[in-house]
Amino acid sequence: MDGAYINLLIESVNQQLLPGLLIESVDPHNPVKVHHLPDPWRLVGTGNYAAVVYHPDYPNQVVKIYAPGRPGFEEEVEVYRTLGSHPAFSECLYAKDNFLVLKRLHGVTLYDCMHLGRQIPKQVIQDIDFALDYAHSLGLYPHDVHGRNVMMFQGRGLVVDVSDFLHQETCSKWNDLKKAYYWLYLPLLSPLRLRVPYFVLDVVRISYRLGARFMDRLCSLLSNATVKFSRLSKSSG
Repeated sequence: MDGAYINLLIESVNQQLLPGLLIESVDPHNPVKVHHLPDPWRLVGTGNYAAVVYHPDYPNQVVKIYAPGRPGFEEEVEVYRTLGSHPAFSECLYAKDNFLVLKRLHGVTLYDCMHLGRQIPKQVIQDIDFALDYAHSLGLYPHDVHGRNVMMFQGRGLVVDVSDFLHQETCSKWNDLKKAYYWLYLPLLSPLRLRVPYFVLDVVRISYRLGARFMDRLCSLLSNATVKFSRLSKSSG
């Protein structure tokens, strides 16, 4: 990558993008809000902590900007440093002052594939599995991998968000998505080529999140009850 080329992009970020950008994170569990994006910058997408934009003169790079007050910038830089170069992941070309310049990954998220009724071949799921295994082999912990964080491009799978790969707690989102893919999507939805409205997908997403929270709390309560019961048993004995 030509350093002068990237320097011009960084100059545009500092002089055009950041002074006019208005971004807000209202709820850490929902995508950030971009209230104003200066021309000619275009929005690629939003996550719970950051927005991703690009400049038409630099179509192969994107800029990821963290919303004020949201953590994760330093951790994401470290994750990209660890990952290095891999076909299923982006690469960090520059990072400073709460924004990253990344190699752009083209494709459609699996979330949008469901909305558009596009076929998702098994190869996509397998590619993402291999990519996550690769990250784990480097000492990372693939976390928060779901339908809006993975993409399909020309029948291959890509992972577009690695910001939480330093979180060591167990995360079952990808395994749960795979179960839904093999048990529900392949036998029922794929042959019908159904286009699922976004409001239905959002209901499923929110219901899954609430269900996961409930199960976490239930497990915690059961664990605490077990500990207390064990202590009582020992004391009474």
